This record gives sequence, structure tokens and C-alpha cells, in this order.
Amino acid sequence: MSDKAHFPPVNPITAGMSGHCPRCGEGKLFKGFLGLRDRCSNCGLDFNFADSGDGPAVFVIMLVGFVVVGLVLAVELAYQPPIWLHLVLWLPLTVILAGGVLRPLKGVMIAMQYKHNASEGQLQDPQDQAADS
Repeated sequence: MSDKAHFPPVNPITAGMSGHCPRCGEGKLFKGFLGLRDRCSNCGLDFNFADSGDGPAVFVIMLVGFVVVGLVLAVELAYQPPIWLHLVLWLPLTVILAGGVLRPLKGVMIAMQYKHNASEGQLQDPQDQAADS
């Protein structure tokens, strides 16, 4: 993931939230809803380095879960509605919020990977470790 061309610094939060390339800030990052393009159409950055894994899903669960559970508790304590009303209210809200937050968070995580040159962890060979000592 070494850059040979010089690009002005791009804010990873802005680029990720808008779904743009983390190097140039112009090209599209996604094809479809969550699928990544192979490379940036503007600067040609290869997106093979990008692996957000389960990170965005974990953040979505935490954020959306916090909001929805707080609202459920507030409504339950204030009005004590029947369980079917809770299901009608909170299931669609949960799906809509999770879908709306997942793509921007995935974009931000990929942009942060690029900015910090994050890569898969590797174990050091014991022979190389002895040579470093």
C-alpha cells in the first residue's frame, strides 16, 4: 500500500462518512450498499488492503442498541404499552438505524486503516528475532 503519487491529506472521517476514496477523497469507495470497488476510479488506489471485518457491525450494535434500549425503557416506564406495540415500534427503527449507520462506519474504518497504514498482524520468525537481539 505504498503511494508513489502525492495527494493532499484527506480527512478520513469525512471521506469515510461520504463513501469516498481515503487517498484522494474523490472516487467512490463502495459499489452497491456495502461491497467495495476494486480500485478508486479517480486515483487508482487498490482497495485490496481494506478489511474492516466485524468492526463496523460491533459499533452499530453498540450505538443502535444503546439508543433503542434507552427508548424502549423510557416508553415502557412512561406508558407500559403491550408487547406487540413494542415490536411494531422498535423492530423497524432498529433495522432502519442499523442500515443507515453501517455503511458510513465501514467507510470510516477503511479510511482509518488507510491513514494509519494498518495491515494484518504477522508473527516474527524466531530466527529473525534472535538476529534483532
